[in-house]
Amino acid sequence: MIIVKLIGGLGNQMFQYATARRLAEKHSTILKLDLTGFEAYKLHRYSLHCFHIWEYIATHNEIKSIIGDSQNFTNRLKRKVTAKLGFSDGNQNLIREKYFHFDPTILELKDNVLIDGFWQSEKYFADIPDILRREFDVKYKQDPDSKEFSELIQSNESISIHVRRADYVQNQVTNQVHGTCDRAYYDRCVNHIEARVSNPHFFIFSDEPEWARENLKLSHPTTIVDCNDPSRNYEDLRLMSQCQHNIIANSSFSWWGAWLNSNLNKIVCAPEKWFNDPTRDTKDLVPNVWIKL
Repeated sequence: MIIVKLIGGLGNQMFQYATARRLAEKHSTILKLDLTGFEAYKLHRYSLHCFHIWEYIATHNEIKSIIGDSQNFTNRLKRKVTAKLGFSDGNQNLIREKYFHFDPTILELKDNVLIDGFWQSEKYFADIPDILRREFDVKYKQDPDSKEFSELIQSNESISIHVRRADYVQNQVTNQVHGTCDRAYYDRCVNHIEARVSNPHFFIFSDEPEWARENLKLSHPTTIVDCNDPSRNYEDLRLMSQCQHNIIANSSFSWWGAWLNSNLNKIVCAPEKWFNDPTRDTKDLVPNVWIKL
């Protein structure tokens, strides 16, 4: 059994699931989801229910069977002491992410482990793309508004533009870590696309559509996709993946929208600078075939 600890928004959860799914495939074993992190985490909620995934929720007893009783006083004291000394707690079944860039040792993990991290690199699951594309297919029928946008997207040389603001702007801690993509970045991406696509039609996805409407005035046909609220963000993800090309933000959400795009000749533009935090090594985050601007 492989257990994966889920946390963060939809895009983060998809990375976590994908890495664990690859381990489960390697060992021909079951994958279970640890949702205990959402008991105290209020910014996002568990969101993978929208996909055709292996949706088996790990029980507290199953988690304890792999990593032991985390609430046991002796175990809690041991973890605090060893953490202060800079040592591992000695639990070889609990695998925490050591750093942000790709860690090849994760691909060789044994069965019966719980993995805890963000795992934001395609390299963790590059050998199971067909499985993930099938399981990350949205299982709900498109609502009429999304279907109308979908038909427009598929009848044009469509390019998605994702503008992530909201918590990236409003939350001081989040802003210090992530920052936002500025207008100059989007201008570079649009210029790159228009030099290669004859009749581009841009579809803008944003958690602040009014800001996008006022600040992204392009010299090409442009449509603001504003029919889905955060509870239906998977609809935006599906629509982004249906575009011919993608301009993503420094966001795992639009990363997956581009990754799920099945166009073999797609152009994906991604930000060169992903984080404000310089300690995070992002060399393995953006696939090599994407364009960093």
